[in-house]
Amino acid sequence: MERLCEKMKLCGGGVISLVGAGGKTTIMFRLANEFAQHGESVMTTTTTKIFMPSKDQSSKIIISSSAVNVVEQSKKYLEKYRHLTASRGYLPSHDKLTGFDSEDIEDIWRSDVFKWIIVEADGAARKPLKAPAHHEPIIPVCSKWVIAVVGMDAVGKPLLDKWVFRPEIYSGITGLSLGETVKEESIARALTHENGIMKGCPSHAVRVVFLNKADAPDLRAYGRNIVNILSEMTVKTPDRVIIGSAGLEYSNLECYDL
Repeated sequence: MERLCEKMKLCGGGVISLVGAGGKTTIMFRLANEFAQHGESVMTTTTTKIFMPSKDQSSKIIISSSAVNVVEQSKKYLEKYRHLTASRGYLPSHDKLTGFDSEDIEDIWRSDVFKWIIVEADGAARKPLKAPAHHEPIIPVCSKWVIAVVGMDAVGKPLLDKWVFRPEIYSGITGLSLGETVKEESIARALTHENGIMKGCPSHAVRVVFLNKADAPDLRAYGRNIVNILSEMTVKTPDRVIIGSAGLEYSNLECYDL
């Protein structure tokens, strides 16, 4: 399998926050698996909600409202597991884990127990594309990288709730009318607008975009068009763009520095 962490230039440890839609959870657990396989300690968590991981995704779950308690439990479990998932609570009716405050994640990071912490920082109701509401994303200030995810299967679809989470907000930041076809230009605008997908990204963080689910030639072509549009924009753009499919073992990931 191609090492996604290498393609994203993730090295040296740190806090990684994932935003957007179209595969954040898949990417989070793929990265965690890659780090753990190399003997590096990693915690996966959220500042919102995530579904309870399967055993294949994460072997050990810690649920505690106390960051101090999470750190103490982690010290014990890391003797056996390189990868742990932690959350503040559990909602059995939805089978979801609830997230920590940004401050809690910073406290856990400062404990030096983990080399990596990967945070799912917003929700998307399993849609391939989204625009954030006023209260999201919740990105910890200590994030060294922010990875924005876009599902390329949204390209060519109408701007409706079936395909885009919060389509009215997406319309407002991109100028695309409800029902119009989602094209590459609107995605580039959504990625660079101050209230867009990467809203609230710390100024010091490296911005990475993953154009996911690009598992067909036409979807890869759409991805390259987005890269070209971004490269010509005068506003602040992402530092790096990856085109590929995080769910495939070999996805021939394409990488572009902007």
